[in-house]
Amino acid sequence: MSKSKITREEALAFHLEPFPGKFEISATVPMTTQRDLSLAYSPGVAVPCEAIAESPELAYDYTNKGNLVAVVSNGTAVLGLGNLGALGSKPVMEGKAVLFKRFADVNSIDIELDTEDPEEFIKACKLMGPTFGGINLEDIKAPECFIIEQRLKEEMDIPVFHDDQHGTAVICAAGLINALHLSGKKIEECRVVLNGAGAAGIACLELLKSMGARHENCIMCDTKGVIYQGRTEGMNQWKSAHAVKTELRSLEQAMEGADVFLGVSVKGAVTQAMVESMADNPVIFAMANPDPEITPEDAHEVRPDAIVATGRSDYPNQVNNVLGFPYLFRGALDIHARAINDEMKIACAEALAALAREDVPDEVALAYGRKLTFGRDYIIPTPFDPRLIHRIPPAVAKAGMKTGAARRPIVDMDAYEIKLKARMDPTASILRGINARARQAQARMIFAEGDDPRVLRAAVMYQRTGFGKALIVGREADVKAKLEAAGMPDAVRELEVVNAANTGQLETYKEFLYHRLQRKGYDQTDIHRLAARDRHVFAALMLAHGHGDGMITGATRKSAHALDLIGHVFDTDAEHGAVGITAILHKGRIVFVADTLVHEWPDETDLANIAERAASVARDMGLEPRVAFVSFSTFGYPVSERAEKMHLAPKVLERRGVDFEFEGEMTVDVALNAKAQAAYPFSRLTGPANILVVPARHSASISVKLMQEMAGATVIGPILAGVDRPIQICSITSTATDILNMAVLAACKVG
Repeated sequence: MSKSKITREEALAFHLEPFPGKFEISATVPMTTQRDLSLAYSPGVAVPCEAIAESPELAYDYTNKGNLVAVVSNGTAVLGLGNLGALGSKPVMEGKAVLFKRFADVNSIDIELDTEDPEEFIKACKLMGPTFGGINLEDIKAPECFIIEQRLKEEMDIPVFHDDQHGTAVICAAGLINALHLSGKKIEECRVVLNGAGAAGIACLELLKSMGARHENCIMCDTKGVIYQGRTEGMNQWKSAHAVKTELRSLEQAMEGADVFLGVSVKGAVTQAMVESMADNPVIFAMANPDPEITPEDAHEVRPDAIVATGRSDYPNQVNNVLGFPYLFRGALDIHARAINDEMKIACAEALAALAREDVPDEVALAYGRKLTFGRDYIIPTPFDPRLIHRIPPAVAKAGMKTGAARRPIVDMDAYEIKLKARMDPTASILRGINARARQAQARMIFAEGDDPRVLRAAVMYQRTGFGKALIVGREADVKAKLEAAGMPDAVRELEVVNAANTGQLETYKEFLYHRLQRKGYDQTDIHRLAARDRHVFAALMLAHGHGDGMITGATRKSAHALDLIGHVFDTDAEHGAVGITAILHKGRIVFVADTLVHEWPDETDLANIAERAASVARDMGLEPRVAFVSFSTFGYPVSERAEKMHLAPKVLERRGVDFEFEGEMTVDVALNAKAQAAYPFSRLTGPANILVVPARHSASISVKLMQEMAGATVIGPILAGVDRPIQICSITSTATDILNMAVLAACKVG
C-alpha cells in the first residue's frame, strides 16, 4: 500500500478531535449506586487490599496489573526527530499505548519522565513496579538505553523491554529465518554485515547470535567503519562485545561476499556496487527510516536474486515492530512473567516466520490489494493478519513457561488460544477490508455540499488516501476560501469543483429531470431551479449520467429532506425497495439497525424486505447475517396487536427460503445476548444477532441515537440500500471522518 499524504493540519486535527489525545480511561465495573462505590472504594476495597498484602501474587487477580503496561520514555530519541524532551514525546507514547490496545488488547499508560539522568530514570521505574505488569521502554538515546534496560531487568520482577532494540531485532530475525530458508542457507554458515551500531543494531546482532550466528562471521560497522578488535575510536562496551579479529576496515570491504546485510543506519549508506559484491542470493534488510540504506529497486537492478526488506509499508517485506511488542507482552502478561528473555523473543520470531509460510487469509490479501504468497516478496506476516493474536502469544507463553519465567503457567493452551481470538475487535478488520476495496475501486466520488468545511476535509482525505477522485459541487471561489480557512490551501489545486455554470451538461440534466417530474406538478421553471440551484439534485443528476461513481450528501440537510431531493432523480422510496440501514460499532461489536431512513411503519412484508436488504449490506461488509425481528415481546408474550407483524415477518422469510439466519419476534436483550438465547433452544439463531429489524422508523432512530449519545457508540449511516446508484446520506452532526467513512461505503457500493 502506498503511503497517503498527511498534512500538518490533518495530523493536528486527528489529535485534537473529538477529544485531545488518543485514548481515555473507562471503568470496567458499575459505578452508579452507593453500594457500587462502597465496593469499589471504602469500605469494600479493604478486602482485596489485605488479601494482596498477605499474598502479593493476588494483585494479578484483583487489580488490572496483569494487563497493564507502562510505556516509559524521556524523549531523548523520538522516532527520527531526535531529542524532543519528555513532553514532546507524549504523542508518540500515547500512540504506542493505543497500538498495544488495538493489536493485543493490552491496556497501557504512557509515562514521560523529565530526566536524562539514567539513575533517576531507573529509580522512577522501580518505584512504579507494583503498578504494572510490564514496562516498555521507548525512544531513549544510546548508550543510556542499554544502562537503563539492563539495570531494570536485573532489579525488577516484571518484564522490561526496550522496543527500539528488541522489537526490531525480533521482526528482523523472523524475516531472516524465512529469507535463509528461501536461499537455502544456514545461519551458522552465513557472513553477516550490520551497519548501524546503535540500540537496534546491537540488539539485532545479539539475537542472531543467540539463534546460532557465529561471532567471527558477524561484522558490525558504524560511521567510522568496521568494529574490529583493537579499535579505540568511537568505541564503548556494547560495541566492543561485537568486535572481531579482521583486516576489514570499511563497509564496502565488509560487504564483499557477505550473505546478509542488516541496516539500521541512514539513507544511501549502501551502493549498488556493494550489493553487487555480495554472495549469491543475498539477503538485504535495509531498515533505515524513513528512507532505506538502498531501495529495493536499486538493489534488484544489480542483483535480481536478492531478497530485500525495508522498514516502509510501501515496499514488500516491511520490518514493523507492531508485529512483535504487542504479542510479546500479551504472552508475557498472561503467564505473569518475571521477564521477557531471549528464548521468548526467539519463539516470537519463529512463530512469525512460520505464520508467513502458511496460506494467507483472503481478508488480508484484500486489505493489501494483492494475493500474498510465501516467497521473496512475502517473508514476514502483515501487521493486519488476524491470526497474529492467537498464534504469537501462545508461542511466547510456552517459551516463558519452559524457561521458568512464568509465575502462573497456562494449563489449557487450546482454551488460551480461544480466549485470545475473543480479544480481537472484529470491527477493525471489517473497516480495513472496506477501505481496501474502496482503494481498489478508485471511484469518482461526488461530494454534494462543497460549502461545508467538514465535507471539504473529507473530500481531501478521500483523494489523498488514494480512494479515488473527489468531485466537489460548489462555487470555486467559495471552495477555495473555505479550504484556506481550514488550513488546506494546497488542496485547491487537487480537487475538481463542479457546478451548473461549468458543467456543460446542464441542458441534458434538465431534460432528464423534466421527463421524470413533468407529471408530478413540476414545470420548466421548477426544473431549472432544481437542476441549476439545488446542489443535492445537481449532484444526483451528475451521478445518474455517469459523471461520477458515487455520491455523498446530508451533512447540511436532515436525512429525510436530502432523501426527498435525491428522490427527484432516483427511486428512493419504500415502494421501490429503498432501505436505510445504520451500523452501530461499540466495544468490539457491530450491529445493524433497519430501517432508519425510509419506511415509516412497515408491515410484515416490508419488514422481510428490509431484512433481506440488511443481510446484503452485512455481507457487503464481511459479516454473515443473523437477523432478529425485535419488539417488546418474545415469541408471542406478552400478546399485543402491535407486535403481531414482528411475529409474522419471519414467516415471510421462511416462505421465501432465504439463505441467512433469522428469528423473531424477540426483545433486544434476547437478540444480542447468547445466554438469554439459551432459554429458547428452538431459536434458529446460532449466536447473537448482528441485524436488528425494528417495528418502525421512529424506534430505529431512537435506538441509534440513544446508543450514540449514552454509550458513545460509533455510528455509520444510515446506509442507503436498494437504490440504482451508490448514494450515502450523512447526518448533520457528522464529522469529517464520518463523511469519509460514508464515501468509502459508497465507493465499495455497499447497499
